[in-house]
Amino acid sequence: KVSESVREKAWKTYESLSAADGALACNKKKKETWGVCIFIVAIDLDEVTFTFTELLKSINLSVCTFFQFLKEVDVNMDTVSTKVDSTVSRLKKKYDVLFALYHKFERTCGLIYLEQPSSEISAELSSVLVLKNYWITFLLAKGKVLQVEDDLVISFQLLLCVLDYFIKLSPPAMLKEPYKSSVSAVTVNGSARTPRRGQNRSSRTAKQLDTDTKIIEILCKEHDCNLDEVKNVYFTSFIPFLNSAGIVASNGLPEVEVILKQYDELYLKNKDIDARLFLNHDETLQPDVIACSQLERTPLKNNPDEEINIILPQTPVRAAMNNIQQLIMILNSATDKPSDILIKYFNNCTVNPKDSILKRVESFGHIFKKKFAEAVGQGWAEIGSQRYKLGVRLYYRVMESMLKSEEERLSVQNFSQLLNDNIFHTSLLACAVEVVMATYGRKASQSDSTSAETDLSFPWILNVFDLKAFDFYKVIESFIKAEPSLTREMIKHLEHCEHRIMESLAWQSGSPLFDLIKQSKEREGQSDQPEPTSTLSMPLQHNHTAADLYLSPVKSPKKKASGPPLSAPSTPDVQPAVIPQAQKPQKSTSLSLFYKKVYLLAYRRLHTLFLHLLSEHPDLEPLIWTLFQHTLQNEYELMRDRHLDQIMMCSMYGICKVKNVDLRFKIIVSAYKELCNTNQETFKRVLIREEQYDSIIVFYNLVFMQKLKTNILQYASSRPPTLSPIPHIPRSPYQFSNSPRRVSAGNNIYISPLKSPYKFSDGFQSPTKMTPRSRILVSIGESFGTSEKFQKINQMLCNSECQLKRSAEVGAAAPKPLKRLRFDIEGQDEADGSKHLPQESKFQQKLAEMTSTRTRMQKQKLNDGNDTSASEEK
Repeated sequence: KVSESVREKAWKTYESLSAADGALACNKKKKETWGVCIFIVAIDLDEVTFTFTELLKSINLSVCTFFQFLKEVDVNMDTVSTKVDSTVSRLKKKYDVLFALYHKFERTCGLIYLEQPSSEISAELSSVLVLKNYWITFLLAKGKVLQVEDDLVISFQLLLCVLDYFIKLSPPAMLKEPYKSSVSAVTVNGSARTPRRGQNRSSRTAKQLDTDTKIIEILCKEHDCNLDEVKNVYFTSFIPFLNSAGIVASNGLPEVEVILKQYDELYLKNKDIDARLFLNHDETLQPDVIACSQLERTPLKNNPDEEINIILPQTPVRAAMNNIQQLIMILNSATDKPSDILIKYFNNCTVNPKDSILKRVESFGHIFKKKFAEAVGQGWAEIGSQRYKLGVRLYYRVMESMLKSEEERLSVQNFSQLLNDNIFHTSLLACAVEVVMATYGRKASQSDSTSAETDLSFPWILNVFDLKAFDFYKVIESFIKAEPSLTREMIKHLEHCEHRIMESLAWQSGSPLFDLIKQSKEREGQSDQPEPTSTLSMPLQHNHTAADLYLSPVKSPKKKASGPPLSAPSTPDVQPAVIPQAQKPQKSTSLSLFYKKVYLLAYRRLHTLFLHLLSEHPDLEPLIWTLFQHTLQNEYELMRDRHLDQIMMCSMYGICKVKNVDLRFKIIVSAYKELCNTNQETFKRVLIREEQYDSIIVFYNLVFMQKLKTNILQYASSRPPTLSPIPHIPRSPYQFSNSPRRVSAGNNIYISPLKSPYKFSDGFQSPTKMTPRSRILVSIGESFGTSEKFQKINQMLCNSECQLKRSAEVGAAAPKPLKRLRFDIEGQDEADGSKHLPQESKFQQKLAEMTSTRTRMQKQKLNDGNDTSASEEK
């Protein structure tokens, strides 16, 4: 099936891999290496004449093993192109979703169907046939109506529609309760099965759901799924699919051959994974125990003599449903329109912003619905509207909270200028919708950080709202402070968005950031700095709000926060007052805070990579940091359309070069690959000049070194540059109130408030199960059993010191280098036999920059005294 051109280039790739230094693994796996080479070249040449599953079968590898092996053979960093990386990422995300859904599907069918139904049921309707019918119909529906195939939630909602449809076609004798009674009731009430087959499918299906929603209600209740959303999917997507597929019912179930034929056509067209093989538990689709299984994350007993209570983690589907349920629970009490309190704030404005706010919300609603349908599929437009509606509720809720805080802070009620600021409202609305989208867009696998990215992931929302990343960044911190019900996962997501903006998105051409920097330079001539280095060693102040940032630089930073900037008469289009020529432009608060945060993020990234590579040369870190900080401050144009980490790696290489420390680029890149939240495109595809991209070392030689050569050489002289202060690294003195605390190493006990939301179906009266199964799970207020279990828990707690778990894996060996770096122009990179370091967790360190610790903790203490259900610490 492989063309001659693919075969020839693949052979050259195979020879280069076999000849590379240390290519022992490739030589031992000749067949696998040959298959990987064909895969790489076929994608690069756009000549894929085989399916991914056919390739896996030919070389006897599973999906997970193939991805891991592909990573191993990318020894030269240009063996696997960014185009191949993108294809692999898409395949991995699709596999993760299919794997999660199939196992959920298999367990669900076990709860619906009898394993051995009574003899009156024909052999043709065995549980095996039912499973096959269900699954292939779902695969066909998913492929036909869903463009975003890595969306776990929408895919699961579609699966529930398939389940509902098939249950209604199944003989009651095959079903377990409560499905059996529900189907029997339909038959008794006159919807007899035989005549029903002859009716028009469209009218029958629609009428059937109208008159009988019992089964879909049961399914939604069992899986904590929103009934209205699933109904919407049924009518807008599933019914049109049934009509277009032309499935004919036979013996109570659609003919499997018809479905098989259509799916086969779809599979051969996509040339990817044959998901029918999940039914056979095919080895190519089974997860690798180490690489893919999430069960390894379960805490293990240290004492073999103790009873082992295995607590399984939540499945991806269950976790997604819980997150969505919690969000909807919060927003159920919110309104689609501004509250009376907001209306009061609007009326207090010099220029009432109500009409412009409502018009803006309506306008973006139409835009969002259109863009969502374009990304997911035209049949899903109403689902997009539902999500936008939730976002609008959150938008009004957070706006009200922000205004209350500003009133308390400034003792004013006229916020005319802020509330008439178009960019502020657009950013706040976009942030609220992004929280909703991220809650619904939970990834199917926790084993690979890259799998979090989908077509609807951030920064998709910026394109929808036509919003600059730098403007969006201004609202993030205030948004988190204003919404106490945000989960830790959502705070972490918004923090990730902020980091994405600081590391690259804000530095894209057309960003207002460059204009602000230019204005800053003009204040005091070229000697002025966006943020003086003298402030680096000072703690990061969190006394700025979104109002300060969006109205900056109207207000002089030397003045204390006061009311006039917020209450000054304004209209949406009014710009800051014209500054007399004799007066210097005022310093931008938003730029100053942005640079402080960028410096903090940059140093943390550098420090993490430095510990991996140069822990034996501690004297080099301040030199590298000084060069890094100097570049961001004085040569900021190098960041245009580039990434913060590219400047970091070049700074490290440059200082090591001038200090005669043997650190090759291939070693730096190899270590960088192992860090969290990194992308191979960062070092494989760097902007050299306009519309020309190449590797990181080409960028260093042709751009970075040329620009900074004089500065770099100063570090080798007797009068090196003055060292930049190390940024003050804040530590969070508190932990999330919902963060589980491990007791001692020998006991599987965690302390955590109940974070799982309450079931819709139970009227929020009882908590959902926190895990699929658990031996000791206590919910205060419910019967627990014998007192011995409580005594055992108390004993473990009393004998343990509950401390916040911090991850700081330092001082380990340097990472294993790549075998050869063909794109190294100087040609000096050689292997040195060092090893990889496991990645260091950064979340606990990063968390502190997101909120004002002192203010929040004081406020929390006050709340605790007045309200036993005080908001969680964020």
